Amino acid sequence: MTIKTNKVIVFDLDDTLYNEIDFLKSAFNEIASQIVSNSDVEKTVVYHDMLQLYHAKLNVFEVILEKYHCSFQLHELLDIYRSHQPNIVLKQENLDVLKYLKLKGVNMGIITDGRSIQQRNKIKALNLDAFISEIMVSEEFGSEKPNIKNYEYFEKTFGEGEYYYIGDNLKKDFISPNMLGWTTICLLNKGLNIHEQNFDLPGEYLPKYKIKDLTQILKLVDV
Repeated sequence: MTIKTNKVIVFDLDDTLYNEIDFLKSAFNEIASQIVSNSDVEKTVVYHDMLQLYHAKLNVFEVILEKYHCSFQLHELLDIYRSHQPNIVLKQENLDVLKYLKLKGVNMGIITDGRSIQQRNKIKALNLDAFISEIMVSEEFGSEKPNIKNYEYFEKTFGEGEYYYIGDNLKKDFISPNMLGWTTICLLNKGLNIHEQNFDLPGEYLPKYKIKDLTQILKLVDV
């Protein structure tokens, strides 16, 4: 039997609930498949070229288009990147956390910045709406983090309670929930994040707690 609590946990999506690099690899794999569809080049060659260019911080799509003399336009590769059906999954430990929180009756939400089709495809692939009732995508809502309205939406939706926010981006994730009195928790980068973490920021930008994996929130939230 599910028992409701007054605790609300709001998650960031990318590099919090899953590693965003997995989405990037999935998109690169799809783009490589389409590039080689009318050529003799092997898909794995194009795919690994794209990864090397990414890690070298070069413009992946421009270089690939020129190197392989593609008939695609730059905007077409961007469209594939954003709209493909991603091959991504939740880590078992993250899935177990969500199952446990749902069982305990904890209200959960997601705030994610980005285009609707891209973020919704990620959410669908990860099956997150099976656990999380309120999902806010910035393009749909009309504003991005750190706009305080994005966080106040959850207070209006769930009402009074103990609010927790879990994210990874120091520049925009924590300043607004800090202002609202939420308990802010940063998932530390294990070297896979798309964006680097910089804790050399004014205090209002910093989280109250730092964790190495999502399982640690269970003790902090005490459910």
